[in-house]
Amino acid sequence: MEIVILAVVIAVVVLGALSGLVIGSRRKKQLPPPPPAAPDITAPPAEPHVGEEAETPRDEARRTIEEVDLPDATATAPVAVEEPPAPVIEIPEPTAGRLVRLRTRLSRSQNALGKGLLTLLSREHLDEDTWEEIEDTLLTADVGVQPTQELVERLRERVKVLGTRTPEELRGLLREELLTLVGTDSDRAVRTEPDTGKPGIVMVVGVNGTGKTTTTGKLARVLVADGRSVVLGAADTFRAAAADQLQTWGERVGAHTVRGPEGGDPASVAFDAVKEGKEIGADVVLIDTAGRLHTKTGLMDELGKVKRVVEKHAPLDEVLLVLDATTGQNGLIQARVFAEVVDITGIVLTKLDGTAKGGIVVAVQRELGVPVKLVGLGEGADDLAPFEPEAFVDALIGD
Repeated sequence: MEIVILAVVIAVVVLGALSGLVIGSRRKKQLPPPPPAAPDITAPPAEPHVGEEAETPRDEARRTIEEVDLPDATATAPVAVEEPPAPVIEIPEPTAGRLVRLRTRLSRSQNALGKGLLTLLSREHLDEDTWEEIEDTLLTADVGVQPTQELVERLRERVKVLGTRTPEELRGLLREELLTLVGTDSDRAVRTEPDTGKPGIVMVVGVNGTGKTTTTGKLARVLVADGRSVVLGAADTFRAAAADQLQTWGERVGAHTVRGPEGGDPASVAFDAVKEGKEIGADVVLIDTAGRLHTKTGLMDELGKVKRVVEKHAPLDEVLLVLDATTGQNGLIQARVFAEVVDITGIVLTKLDGTAKGGIVVAVQRELGVPVKLVGLGEGADDLAPFEPEAFVDALIGD
């Protein structure tokens, strides 16, 4: 019995010892590692091994950077596409009295005509030679044979009746006769009033080099200045530059431009422009046509086609012929041919400030029986002016 009791006691002691060992082992595993020893700042830096270089602070910084995960350079990053800035809408100069404001520019080029006539009329004796010189002056200025003969005849009669002539009287006399020749009773307004739900429709025609596309853009500015909304039809599809140029003019004043593919059907573009003008309720549609050479009958026939297609929407209100004033009598040849294809309703004379041949105003009106409605007097955006006979004649004879 005693032996059994002793065995139990020994077993208990052994189990207790084993249990203590297990618990101690677990506690040892759970204890945190001892803190690292503080570096000895007084100790000299470790010498590099043979063949090795000491690591500098720059090397350490480079190594640190290399350890950083950098983004993959080959990854496609989204590219921000900047929208082009919206064009600044310009406010064109008012058209009222514009020709008066440009009169100085006009008079510089026309002084040769006016001053030449006044000098001849101021001679004490107006003999046949003097009157022939007056005729030559008018013919040189492209007034035309018939208008020149009429003017000289009236001047001879009035000077004979007047007798003694002062410079003021001569100036007044010449002004009256020139005004009669130019005409003051013609309707020179560009008809652009919308009617019965359709916009006013204006077709601009002319030979390349006369400034036709530029004139169309400037005319848009004239109309916007007068409070009209405008749609531009770039029907000159044979020159991509013409459509780009017209669109640029339109963007400057907030006018929408309808254009087609390069080399496309001009009549189709014109048709679409009028259609869009009607849909958006525009006041005016301006159609710029290709610069047809008057020697090419096929191209002129195509111009007639543009007119017919446009009139499927509504009748044209204006057909404006653009002529270069510096071409003189050659401009009259162009005018005749265009008049045979389309019914010209008005004339735009460009570059009038660059020629002393202001008589073309009279000659072309006589040739076509339609008035000059607009004149170009420079390269500026607002240098297209409604034609005013009084301001024009005053520029001819000077102050």
